[in-house]
Amino acid sequence: MDNLIKKILAFRDARNWSQYHKPKDLAISVALEAGELLENFQWRTNEEAVTEKFDNIKDELADVFIYLFLLSDRLGIDVKAAIEDKLVQNELKYPLRKAYGSRKKYDEL
Repeated sequence: MDNLIKKILAFRDARNWSQYHKPKDLAISVALEAGELLENFQWRTNEEAVTEKFDNIKDELADVFIYLFLLSDRLGIDVKAAIEDKLVQNELKYPLRKAYGSRKKYDEL
């Protein structure tokens, strides 16, 4: 993952775009790209979306990840550590014995 993030940062830096990548703007970009990802599913069944729009879904998903990595870099957040910490939190909120096979939110278990 570190090499991937380095490639993303090198792409940004080669274009001198870092000056525009403030946390607020990157967070907005994440939401915008997530919206573009959702558009692939609008008015389609899951199967239709995946069949008809797979390449675009892949591209929009990549855009979301790129902006997330740029935002985490800007804020000094170690993505791997943040995910590992969140998994520990989720394990406590959704214990296997209560959450297995359930779609309930943690406060409803």
